[in-house]
Amino acid sequence: MVVLSQPSLDQLSLIKTCKPATNFSTSIPLIDLSKPAAAAKLVVKACQDFGFFKVINHGVSMELANKLETEAVKFFGLSQSEKNKAGPVKPFGYGSKAIGQNGDIGWIEYILLSTDPKLVAQASFNIAKENPENFRSLVTDYLEAVKKLSYEILELIADGLELKPRNTLRTLLEDEESDSVFRLNHYPPCPELQALSGENLVGFGEHTDPQIISVGRSNTTSGLQISLQEGTWVSVPPDHHSFFVIVGDSLQVMTNGRFKSVKHRVFADGTKSRYSMIYFGGPPLKSKLNALPSLMKAGEQSLYKEFTWEEYKKSAFKSRLGDDRLSLFEASAIAGR
Repeated sequence: MVVLSQPSLDQLSLIKTCKPATNFSTSIPLIDLSKPAAAAKLVVKACQDFGFFKVINHGVSMELANKLETEAVKFFGLSQSEKNKAGPVKPFGYGSKAIGQNGDIGWIEYILLSTDPKLVAQASFNIAKENPENFRSLVTDYLEAVKKLSYEILELIADGLELKPRNTLRTLLEDEESDSVFRLNHYPPCPELQALSGENLVGFGEHTDPQIISVGRSNTTSGLQISLQEGTWVSVPPDHHSFFVIVGDSLQVMTNGRFKSVKHRVFADGTKSRYSMIYFGGPPLKSKLNALPSLMKAGEQSLYKEFTWEEYKKSAFKSRLGDDRLSLFEASAIAGR
């Protein structure tokens, strides 16, 4: 059993058990990527209504995903002193409990990696010392597959929104200077939680993702929750054969608020480990983020001022996890200063 170091349980966040919305598991937008003609409209509707959806027939090898997850399980099963040698995150490597630089903590440990192949190779020697080449190969192959999936999803969004050119969003992630990252998460079981009837231990607190989109999968342990637009928190049933896609702040800006970056959080389990692997697709640092001109109707005003991804990223790093980061970049906020 993995026992994370301090802080202790009483220093972490406990939240009353969330009751899933009626039939929510059947109402999660499900996108079948083998049917692209229908998928484009469904993806856009899901991004507007939920900021979240599940994809099947995604083309990513489950054998590859399972092999990488197995390597992650091996690493997280090491002694704390051995894992600490692969961190702390500055910004890449192993991290435990601390989330960001401003005091947020959770019942989690993780490996944060750049998607740059050279940096993946360097990190592999610290993370998988016995066989770094195997770890590097698995991460590289998995990222290639998930990036391809992300590009496909962004082109479906472009089709559904009738964006011109069609690769407007995709090119931001394809750029060799794309500031994308990859995270392997472990939410260890917490036996103490079993004595706390009706309460959940927060593994990763409420937040939105700042990037364009996030594409992830988990094992069969539940824990992920999203906030519906009316503010109700609902549990998302795990499905280790599928991928979940989350709209990020950057995509909300580029669609001028048509899409909403969804608030989400993760709870730890009392008896079972939860593992997840998430690709966060971000644009190059110097990319300017603003409402896409081809989406703007006559007379429509931009909800946000133009800013670079680097500016937004720096601002986000200065904030707490649950802060409304985009509010600082709203056009009305700028005008009122």
